[in-house]
Amino acid sequence: MAEHSRQYSLRMRGELACFARPELKTERVTYSIPTPSALRGILEAILWKPAVRWCVDEIQLLRPIRYLQFRRNEVKSRASDVAANAKRKTGDAWNYYADEDRAQRNTIALRDVDYAVTAHMEFTARRGADDSVRKFEEMFERRMEKGQYVTPPVFGCREFPAIVEPYLGDPPALDHKEDFGWMLHDIRFGAENTPVFFHAVMHGGRLVVPPFPEKGDIAA
Repeated sequence: MAEHSRQYSLRMRGELACFARPELKTERVTYSIPTPSALRGILEAILWKPAVRWCVDEIQLLRPIRYLQFRRNEVKSRASDVAANAKRKTGDAWNYYADEDRAQRNTIALRDVDYAVTAHMEFTARRGADDSVRKFEEMFERRMEKGQYVTPPVFGCREFPAIVEPYLGDPPALDHKEDFGWMLHDIRFGAENTPVFFHAVMHGGRLVVPPFPEKGDIAA
């Protein structure tokens, strides 16, 4: 869409992060840098409206990439809407005991992360007649100034909180060059959700994110 907001430069940092690779189901192994979809989630945690969508343009690396490995207890089962509705209709007690459904799983995460993210908002098909670019810019700027959010921003897992603040160029991007290979860009939601990937290459501590394609599973 031609009409979009101004670009915002934000600093996102935290003690831990895990941007889990989708090809590894049981054990969590992080990408070396955040995926655009994970950063979109952080931005939506600050401002989410059905009329706009966040688009990540660039990621800058402000601290060296460092990993941390640990194990933690997790439950093996997932909550099911079908089971919950069935219990609600019958009135039966839901006897679930986490101690009987627990497993230790390995996690390879990132530590002491610090990024500068450039992003902008675009309108969606749910734009209202009175919606303007400046309206949503003011909403976002006001929420950033007051430290407000819809949900707590996190780096991949809710246990890993993210600190989000304006980025003014300090600290500068590291002089880092690396080919990260194919990385998840985002999910195209529809009758069948389709993952979209892009070739992530960083030069001078900067990774330029290609626009999300209108169709297909590769962003170029």
